[in-house]
Amino acid sequence: MDIHEYQAKEILQRFGVPVPRGGLAYSPEQAGYRARELGGKAWVVKAQIHSGGRGAAGGVKLCKSDIEVRDFASSLFGRQLVTKQTDAGGKAVYRVWVEEASDIAQELYLGLVLDRKTERIMIVASGHGGMEIEELAATDPDSLCRLTVDPAVGLSDFQARELAFELGLSAAQVAKMVTVLKACYRAYRDLDAVMVEINPLVITGSGDLVALDAKMSFDTNALFRRPEIAELRDRSQEDPRESTAGDHGLAYVGLDGDIGCIINGAGLAMATMDMIKLAGGEPANFLDIGGGASPERVVRAFNTVLADRGVKAILVNIFAGINRCDWVAEGVVKAYKEVGLTLPVVVRLAGTNVEEGRRILETSGLPIITADTLADAAEKSVAARRSHKAKAA
Repeated sequence: MDIHEYQAKEILQRFGVPVPRGGLAYSPEQAGYRARELGGKAWVVKAQIHSGGRGAAGGVKLCKSDIEVRDFASSLFGRQLVTKQTDAGGKAVYRVWVEEASDIAQELYLGLVLDRKTERIMIVASGHGGMEIEELAATDPDSLCRLTVDPAVGLSDFQARELAFELGLSAAQVAKMVTVLKACYRAYRDLDAVMVEINPLVITGSGDLVALDAKMSFDTNALFRRPEIAELRDRSQEDPRESTAGDHGLAYVGLDGDIGCIINGAGLAMATMDMIKLAGGEPANFLDIGGGASPERVVRAFNTVLADRGVKAILVNIFAGINRCDWVAEGVVKAYKEVGLTLPVVVRLAGTNVEEGRRILETSGLPIITADTLADAAEKSVAARRSHKAKAA
């Protein structure tokens, strides 16, 4: 689960990371008030969306008066901000962050992620901040400093000092960097985070370290024990299809194709999408209904897939172990009747109670297309999609 920049800053500040003073605004007038409240001669106004690259997309501006703050905020509210990390539709801006301008002498990069190879937290840092880490790794890989943390010991002071020296910091700045590193590590560890990023972490003219931007992501599976983090969720920044599916316990990811997929198991889902593409089609989604799929759960899966108006055909591919083919078949028939399906549906069943499942489909009297193999199912779904589009035209 992602959170906004201002939320990440508030969390990191509680753990000891220095951040600029700022305030949240939900209207242009409130943004102007925040600037006057903070005082000073310049302020940075930032659109709050779950995406990087906001500055290049016109979502960040240095303003020299409270009137300029208000006017720029007015241009942001309600706007669909498109960055290189969003899709073509962008993400809506409903809140902005106004903070005091900082005297920047140098920009650094700092990130904490899970290194799946070593199964440990990895800290990545660079003396060149303000750039996307992917761009930095491609253009100047030697500037990246890395260290992994032994979970049994935690981040030690000497490791943090070594990293600070690698970045070329002065002796006075090393102690401050150690404080920032250990604060970020504690936040990552104690809150079940999967990513903490400060970009840029700046050295000010006075030699202080300040987090000018911050991002945090959290393990969704751990939110049950982190209610204070779960409360930070902003549904307006999520794909509504994915949000609704998650509420129903379905693993769903929206894609750009037009063949809806209802499958059990992530591996089978990936293989099915590959076969659809091989047959000349494009999957509209990844959807894993999981184990123990009841007829009601299958109906919810159909409703989730059909929420995408671009879907022209649906492929149901079930290899039943924990699941039962007869339950899935009952769900398909129930969905057909309750939803009033007009789209072609291709169903491939294998595994537990497969004969009963096929019998239910065959005796339903519905125009359900059945398939015996995955390749057959993919080809039939692509053909059905083409036929449906031709009839609609």
